[in-house]
Amino acid sequence: MSDPSRATPVGEMTEEEVLRRILARLGPADVEVGPGDDAAVLALADPRVVVTTDTLVHGPDFRLAWSSGLDLGAKSAAVNLADIAAMGARPVALFVALAMPEDTTIGFVDDLATGLREACDELAPGCRVAGGDLTVSTTLTIAVTAVGELEPGRRPVLRSGARAGDAVAIAGEVGLAAAGLQILFSRFRDGAGEPVPVAVDTLTAIERGAVAGQLRPRPPIAAGPVAAAAGATAMMDVSDGLVRDARRMARASGVTIDLHRSTLGEDSERALHGGEDHALLATFPSDAPLPAGFRVIGTVGEAGPEPLTVDGRGEGAVGGWDPYRDWDGGGG
Repeated sequence: MSDPSRATPVGEMTEEEVLRRILARLGPADVEVGPGDDAAVLALADPRVVVTTDTLVHGPDFRLAWSSGLDLGAKSAAVNLADIAAMGARPVALFVALAMPEDTTIGFVDDLATGLREACDELAPGCRVAGGDLTVSTTLTIAVTAVGELEPGRRPVLRSGARAGDAVAIAGEVGLAAAGLQILFSRFRDGAGEPVPVAVDTLTAIERGAVAGQLRPRPPIAAGPVAAAAGATAMMDVSDGLVRDARRMARASGVTIDLHRSTLGEDSERALHGGEDHALLATFPSDAPLPAGFRVIGTVGEAGPEPLTVDGRGEGAVGGWDPYRDWDGGGG
């Protein structure tokens, strides 16, 4: 039986009532002090803390016509969990600040909280929302801060550690989210160009998978600490496109990265230039066995005139996602 209270706008509720609903769906946080106090207290295995933050804003980052509360909560968690994993760390806690219009229904908020919990359960077991903030805004905005811990004594894996002779490898999908975004923008907008709800029954199984990859990415979070233990020399989250992010890694490391098009599947252009998959790009010593989940897609060479090449040739087209240039076409 449906719960009629789910239709209640948050503007008709108190902050305590909204928070009570959220906490009931998040579940208990395995921290020393969790939600309900002025700040959380985390007990970590190592004194060093890995911290990242990401903000999703309605318009440039997602469209409510396409994204359910469940999907949006899960995506908000996933994009931050991937940044922690890319440092070789294990996510332990999320802090979520939610700014929402007064007419946002409490049912949507319920679903967003459930999506956050489901993403943590699936991608980073043991990680939980340990605190956050609620406020009012004319634009729905979700700001998430993620905290991770390193294995005691282990260094974080930076994007600046790639060395000539290393193998370039990736874990996760590349190009899937871009395929989903193309489907959304080409088939689910009205005559004025505004988003309309996704008619799932009109999609093939492959198309549904692509749209899901855009709206609810599932990055390989567990592969980050595994790569660190296996000796990864550099690593980063591929959030803005493989070419764009591999070029960043090459510049940070002072090397040339050469990607091999034949390793990137049937649609190598989309794999090279699409964004928002949140795969993990890493480099490993050429004589080191790759950890499970990673596949070789290129090599690292000495610094040259081009930091990033594809099959030995400069790749001028950047593609990917840049919030300052791609606002009108961005986000799921």
